[in-house]
Amino acid sequence: MSPDVGIVGGSAAGLFTAHLLSRAGKRVRLLECAEDLEPKPRTLIVTDFLNEVLGGIGKPAIVNQIRHFELFTDGRKATITLRRPDLVIERTKLIRELAAAAQNSGAEVVLGRRFVSLGQKKGRLTLNVERCPDGSAEELHVDTVVGADGARSRVAQAAGWPAQKTVPLVQATVRLPQDMNPDTTRVWFIPDDTPYFYWLIPDSPNRGVVGLIGEDGQRTRQSLDRFLEKHELDPLEYQAARIPVYSKWIPVQRRLGSSDVYLVGDAAGHVKVTTVGGIVTGFRGAHGVVEAILNGRPGRRLNALRRELGLHWFIRTLLFNFTQAHYSHLVDLLSVRARHDLEIYTRDEPAQMLWRLCLHQPRFLLVALRAFLTGGPSPRGLETEKLGSISS
Repeated sequence: MSPDVGIVGGSAAGLFTAHLLSRAGKRVRLLECAEDLEPKPRTLIVTDFLNEVLGGIGKPAIVNQIRHFELFTDGRKATITLRRPDLVIERTKLIRELAAAAQNSGAEVVLGRRFVSLGQKKGRLTLNVERCPDGSAEELHVDTVVGADGARSRVAQAAGWPAQKTVPLVQATVRLPQDMNPDTTRVWFIPDDTPYFYWLIPDSPNRGVVGLIGEDGQRTRQSLDRFLEKHELDPLEYQAARIPVYSKWIPVQRRLGSSDVYLVGDAAGHVKVTTVGGIVTGFRGAHGVVEAILNGRPGRRLNALRRELGLHWFIRTLLFNFTQAHYSHLVDLLSVRARHDLEIYTRDEPAQMLWRLCLHQPRFLLVALRAFLTGGPSPRGLETEKLGSISS
């Protein structure tokens, strides 16, 4: 039977959308260009909200738990102990788990199909698809299309959405330093190298990933290599990706004739611009899109996500003006009560965290406003159009 919904892209958000729609009774076919569901490995860190939004799916993908964060800046150090551990996940394992959930719910996952274009026939949308093995053409007629094909979504382009800005993420697998516990993540703020930060995330008792997000791919890789050399860390292998940079809300729905096209995950830009993390927010966006498809209109889930992403954008706009001195000042201001707030609230609860921090340490806000008004580095990450490539 012809499916109700065609999903383009076997991403985490796409597979989760397929699972939710199939579970709700929709006939779903997901098309993925790759001929197997074995994406390149990438270590990710998320909050424990992952379990809440996935409803228990993906637990085998959790490879470690993080209970402490060590923050470094200009010779200073602060340690935050999390009340709810962060989760380190391996993306390849997560994709396999989501694919199994989608298929068990009744979705059809078809590999080796490359999306070419959108059309319309007899009041339905037509997905024009190329079979990867032999290049032959196929058509799929559906009532609704969901683009889940990443930051440079071809579905979004075909449906008329503007292209998104992206930034490079580069990280290297390394052996953990002897003085580092595997339940601890380290973060370094070095604004001369990146307006974001460096991280070292353990994914096992002996290994972890060191990485950063930059603005130009080649310079980001060079910065990472200098950092590794300085800290005497030997790269075992590299991982790289391009991540969309949220600057404003992108409507996730477009009407083509009498049918709808939706976007989820990186294709929709559902990424926290404070950390450029999009796993949990991508799954929340999938919940919102499924709610819109089933009810015929966007609902509270997408509205809540829009407010949260907007708050992350506001915080990042302030942080882009931070110099090394500003970060050092913030670390110095981490009182017992401020640390307590960071221990209780996660980065997926930005409103509660920001409110409590300003209540217990109002000088945080004064430092941020001073940085914004006096002008540190310009927020290039929110403006860069043309970015260099990543070699790995």
